[in-house]
Amino acid sequence: MEDVVLVRIYGNKTELLVDRDEEVKSFRVLQSHGCAPKLYCTFNNGLCYEFMQGAALDPEHVCNPKISRLIARQLAKIHAIHAHNGWIPKSNLWLKMRAYFSLVPTDFPEKVIHDRFVRDVPSRSVLEQEMAWMEATLSSLGSPVVLCHNDLLCKNIIYNEKRDDVQFIDYEYSGYNYQAYDIGNHFNEFAGVNEVDYSLYPERALQLHWLRAYLEAYKEFKGISANVLDSEVERLYVQVNQFALASHFFWGLWALIQAKYSKIDFDFLGYAIVRLSQYFKMKSEVMALTLPD
Repeated sequence: MEDVVLVRIYGNKTELLVDRDEEVKSFRVLQSHGCAPKLYCTFNNGLCYEFMQGAALDPEHVCNPKISRLIARQLAKIHAIHAHNGWIPKSNLWLKMRAYFSLVPTDFPEKVIHDRFVRDVPSRSVLEQEMAWMEATLSSLGSPVVLCHNDLLCKNIIYNEKRDDVQFIDYEYSGYNYQAYDIGNHFNEFAGVNEVDYSLYPERALQLHWLRAYLEAYKEFKGISANVLDSEVERLYVQVNQFALASHFFWGLWALIQAKYSKIDFDFLGYAIVRLSQYFKMKSEVMALTLPD
């Protein structure tokens, strides 16, 4: 295990969902800042990189206060990376979401699957309305645009007990995005993937603990005063929980496309239904939160 490399071959039709040039670009930037394994080579249909020693986490690990603090600090380190040449980064979240929306299937060949799709997935016009509402509402929350991982699910976090640190893997979806989206997306992943359980979504107390650790580290990596005000933590709490909606929606669209094209034995349609249902369920609750003055 001391001398292992990892070779990853891209899945069927994943080029519809992932910008491979963007992935490699992000990988190289992260590697140059000590936030990613060594990238040895790229192929037309894959990558070869350093194997990260450690254990991939499960939902019960990410809510452990010690490990969650390490995750918060590591994400802050990535978010604090300066955009090169004074370039002001823009989020491509809405662009990507619209691209996914255009790829969402309108029907499925198998009748049982098609009937379930029609019954349990909101109509195209409803989805389009929600997308427009989100872009208008969430863009105005004032969340900074930073270099994001964008897919921080438990299995993409490697904990090395010997070194007592965490590293993130899989940069397929990484790129510039809203800071609050990346954190909200991670909080959504506390629920797991195979057996999704949203009762595991972090409670306010755990979130505040996590967000304070994150802001302390973010300021430290940015070289500014590490004194974090309660109002800053509260502001980020509101932004994160509202942006968590966009994460549900994004992966809901993603799963609908996978349901059509993926060869993986996984109920992608069921996953899409779960994510979109959670979006509608959480919407009124999180939109009732208000930013501090």
